[in-house]
Amino acid sequence: MTVITDLELEVGAVAHGGICVARHEGQVVFVRHALPGERVRARVTERRKGFLRADAVEILLPSPDRVIPPCPFAGPGACGGCDWQHVSWDAQRRLKAEVLREQLTRLGGLTDLSGLAVHVEPLPGGPLSWRTRVQYAAGPDGRPGFHAHRSAGIVAVDRCRIAHPSIQALPILERTWPPGTTIEAVAAGSGDTAVVTRASRTGRVTSPPAQVRERAAGHEWTLDAGGFWQVHPQAVDAFTDTVLSMLRPAAGERAWDLYGGAGVFAAALAPHCGPVTVVESDARAVASGRRALRDLRNVAFARGDVAQVLANPGWRSVDIVVLDPPRSGAGRPVVSAITARRPRAVAYVACDPAAFARDVRTFAEQGYALTGLRAFDSFPMTQHFETIGLLTPSL
Repeated sequence: MTVITDLELEVGAVAHGGICVARHEGQVVFVRHALPGERVRARVTERRKGFLRADAVEILLPSPDRVIPPCPFAGPGACGGCDWQHVSWDAQRRLKAEVLREQLTRLGGLTDLSGLAVHVEPLPGGPLSWRTRVQYAAGPDGRPGFHAHRSAGIVAVDRCRIAHPSIQALPILERTWPPGTTIEAVAAGSGDTAVVTRASRTGRVTSPPAQVRERAAGHEWTLDAGGFWQVHPQAVDAFTDTVLSMLRPAAGERAWDLYGGAGVFAAALAPHCGPVTVVESDARAVASGRRALRDLRNVAFARGDVAQVLANPGWRSVDIVVLDPPRSGAGRPVVSAITARRPRAVAYVACDPAAFARDVRTFAEQGYALTGLRAFDSFPMTQHFETIGLLTPSL
């Protein structure tokens, strides 16, 4: 049985994970719902060997960056989806930049960041009403809501303030669902909307098949409603423009789009270079990409695990690479396979700063330096953000 303990803490620096770091009698305490420089009363929620987790339940000395959360379901013990509802939007981006800087220094081994623009840029539209894919869960009483932080408990809500207006308009929260059901709502850039439901135990889709259309880089994709697409409506254009400006593809150059999904980056690259090969393991994404990009004769898809595909000695030559791995990062085998081909430039698209920093260190060990950097606040009100780095040969 957990012993509830309240501690009075002086809050220190922000850390990766939507938390701040404090100390109590020499022990590290990771505190949610706090801000650097604040003095808070925090309630211990978890005890681990070497550290505690806690929620700030009373603010004794507030930061000037603290605001009233726009969502009444944000805060200790409530919805776990938003980490920074209590922080002004400008300060959210400053905190994320501090996290990125710390990860690149500590995990990436970079001692001099003066040549890099380590700040997080806003995307158009503001910090609310942006999320185009929202996953609800039905509680034991059938009411839909969201999981509390690090908990199986469901917090019923009247609406999600960061959800796109088209999602807020869907009749999801007005009814009950079979307990344990996952309800995923989608609002595509084309205007299509869909609701996908999954059974609690098996994860099996229980709703009729649904597809939505998404548009980017002059093409239209028809995707399974539950398939992957960036959740911020402005993210795809910002990311493809950034990758193009970093890589500067030239006529005849060979390109790889690794973990390429349905080929969005390939679509952006193809008009400017030679052959583009998309490597992706998900069969549905590959099928969608082949349909959408069938007019681009220089784009080909290779379905398979990226590390296994690149281990094939037939993959010998490449000039530019887009690397967009999952949250866990690319890892040493993939980085080694890329650097062995000596491309002139790699654009690394990262959704986790820690994984990105670890891979940057591996690239550095193999003769590639981080020479360009942009980060985007594509997940306002949460700890998450996207980073795009340019890696070029240093030897």
